[in-house]
Order: sequence, then C-alpha cells, then structure tokens
Amino acid sequence: MKRIVIIGGGISGLAAAYRLTELARERQQPIAVTLLEASTRLGGTIQTEHRDGFLLERGPDSFISEKPEAVALAKRLGIDSRLIHTNDEHRRSFIVREGRLRGVPEGFQLLAPSRIWPFVTTDIFSAAGKLRIAADLFLPRTPENGNNDESLASFVTRRLGKEALDRMAQPMVGGIYTADPATLSLRATLPRFLDMERKHRSIILAMLRQRKVNKTEASGVSGPRYSLFLSFDQGMQVLTEELGRSVTAAGVSIELNSKVTSLARGPEGWTITTSNGSRVHTDGVCLGIPAYSAALLLEKIDNNLAQQLRAIEYTSTATINFAYRRDDVGHPLDGFGFVVPFIERRALIACTFSSVKFSERAPEQHVLLRAFVGGALQPEIFQLNEAEMVAQVRSDLEQLLSIQGQPMFVETAKWSRSMPQYYVGHLERVGAIEARVSSLNTIALAGNSYRGAGIPDCIRSGEAAAEKLMNSVIT
Repeated sequence: MKRIVIIGGGISGLAAAYRLTELARERQQPIAVTLLEASTRLGGTIQTEHRDGFLLERGPDSFISEKPEAVALAKRLGIDSRLIHTNDEHRRSFIVREGRLRGVPEGFQLLAPSRIWPFVTTDIFSAAGKLRIAADLFLPRTPENGNNDESLASFVTRRLGKEALDRMAQPMVGGIYTADPATLSLRATLPRFLDMERKHRSIILAMLRQRKVNKTEASGVSGPRYSLFLSFDQGMQVLTEELGRSVTAAGVSIELNSKVTSLARGPEGWTITTSNGSRVHTDGVCLGIPAYSAALLLEKIDNNLAQQLRAIEYTSTATINFAYRRDDVGHPLDGFGFVVPFIERRALIACTFSSVKFSERAPEQHVLLRAFVGGALQPEIFQLNEAEMVAQVRSDLEQLLSIQGQPMFVETAKWSRSMPQYYVGHLERVGAIEARVSSLNTIALAGNSYRGAGIPDCIRSGEAAAEKLMNSVIT
C-alpha cells in the first residue's frame, strides 16, 4: 500500500487529508495517510473557546462564501446545516477619523464608491480629497505593463489620491492582510480592481455599473459585502473538529506533538524524522506548513526552492477578546466593527463587534469585542508584553466606544509570523516555486503562503495538493 504523509494539521493539512480519503474511496485505491502535527491540537489558528456564555474566536471568525471551497467542504462533511450568516441588522462598518468613529459611506466597497450621494456627504474625506477621488471618473487607464501588477499604495494614489489611500484603502484592505500598502500586491490580493481599470477605465464607473447589475446587498450596507460572510453556530472550530473526526474515522493516522526536524529524498521515496526520534518512510509528502518552515525542510533537497520560499515574509498579529456588560459601552454598536487608519496612531488595527456580527456570541445584555494588533505597520505593538498590549488597546477602545466599566475578562491570542505578505511580484514568485516543486513530483505545498490567505483558499490548496499527490504516487 502506498503512503502519503501530511506535515501540518491546520486547515490546509486537514483538507488535504480529507480529500485523500475521498479520492481513495472514489478510485477504490487504498492508501495509507499519516498526518504529523507539531503542536498538541489540530486546527492551527482556528481556535474557538467558550467562557461564561461567550463564544470567543482566537483566530478567524468567518469566511467568505464567494469562494466556494469552504461551503462545499461543509456540505460533504454534513455540517452545512450549522452554517450561519451575519446578522441582518447593522451590516455596515466604521472608520476612525480624528478620534471618532465615522460610518463608511453606503455602497463604498474597500476602495471606491458605488453610490454618489453617500460619498458626497461623508465626513471621512475632506472636500479636496473627494474631488481627487472623483477625478478617477476622468483619468485615462494606465497602459498594461509586463505582469500588470503594482502595489495597493501605487494603484490607489494613482487612481484616487493620497487621502483615499490613507483614510480608506490602507485600513480597509491593508487591515485584511495586515500589510504595508506600499508593498502589497494588488494582483495577488484584489485583482478585480486592476481588471476594472482595464475593462472600464474608471474604478468608480466600474463600481456604478456593477451595482446596477448586482443588487444583492440591502440598503444601508457599507464596507465589506457582509452578506457573503459565514461562520458556524458554535464557531469556526466546528469545521476543524469535524475534519479531524472524519479523517480519523477514515483511517488517517494523526500524530500530535510530532515536529518534523528533517526531510530526505531517496530512490524509493521520502524519509521524515520527527523531534521524538521516529522515522517515517513515505511515497509522497504534503507540506501544509508556512513557507519559512517548508524552506527549512527543503534546503538540502533544493536550495533554490528554499530561497524562494524564504523570500515570502510574514508578519505577526494578535487577537484580543474583550467581554463587557452592555450598559458599560456607550457607543450604540450599530455596525459590525471599525478599522483604524495608520495615520491615527492608535494601538489597534481594527475591532469587530462580535456579538453584533453573529448571533449567540454573548449573553443577553453583554457585548463581545475582538481587537486586532500588530501587522506590517505596527510590529512594535505585537512585541509588547501581554499586559501592556492589552492596556494600550483597552485605552483606545474606551475612548472610541465610550466604555466606562471594567471588562468582565480579556482573552489574548498572539500569532507569531502568521500572516504571509503578498509583495508585488508575489504571483511570479509562486509560479517559480510551483515549477520547482513540480520537478520533485511526489511532494506538494499547501497553505496560506501562496495563492490566498482565507479559509477557502487554504482548503483549495490542501485539496489540490491531495489530488496532485494521489496522481503522482498512485501510478
């Protein structure tokens, strides 16, 4: 019987393991699958905790349904009935300006408006800033270059102006990727805006036309397209726990506390050595780990590949959950959260009103807030000790949300080197990495380092790795 070993038990590795069991069943081709995870648990950054009636997400709290892989996987697992949408009320977000939360204009999506009057009346931009944004309607498209890629900062400044970058694009888009807009590749993260310019010349014109065609959002919506966001009734860990149960039931051997220390290639396959001294021989390997970890294992096999993997840099972030009594929070919380422009010089990047965004996240008359810190622009905040980090973030929340009382409790999760940075030229680098990996044949990469950082992207990468290995190992 052929064997495949998956290194890494996060969502990517679990998706790969589950897909291998499906393929083995579909093709009636038995295969031995082993999953090695360095930590004490499966799921990676997906962690849900329950405390005093609150549901706390230490990692991601949702995924977007526009990318179908997560929903499709939930259906195959039989847990799609446990999927929940964001609440219907208050599907809007805020941006901090001069110490106060300002509502994102209705119809404004990430970079540009799709409605004119809410944009004209917003107090997020100055009059000069609005005129510069409106100039996008008359600017010519830029001729395509070789790979048609540029940074978020370059694109937004060129089309919409510096104020649009500082006050909207940087916090809204840069916050998602915890990235520096001067280095973030638009082609690798939001290619639709580059395509808008190419097809429609003007970004605003493209948004206006798109709104006429697609009217899925109700009136009053601003910011991200919240109708597309999904979670599970008992949190995101529902998905990873069900994956763990399903692959175990299908015969996958899961070994926790098994950090891989070396990987060697021989004429008859691969040899994996773990920190507990065990040696595993296998026909195929899936590396569902960060690019820098994959580089360590591959440097003696293909140094050029290892160097390419190391070139993908990472930032560190922290998630802080604050539980409050509703009466202690003065802000109406009539939205799903807010983002903070870097130029505001606050400790936090963003805050989600978790108990407003999804149902059953807090007891009645209580509030759950999730704050985010660190990233490419504020690494010094992440480096603070936990007490100082919490103190600075709490001070910001008290000022911005008019909070008077003490939090009932605070839960902090620090994720070191957790967010890959998709620099300009990222897709070309990934293409070179994939070409080198392809030459090795019986090894595959999966995870958020390559072609998307969201949960559906990770699932897609894990499933693609499984199919590649099944095809190359089973001849």
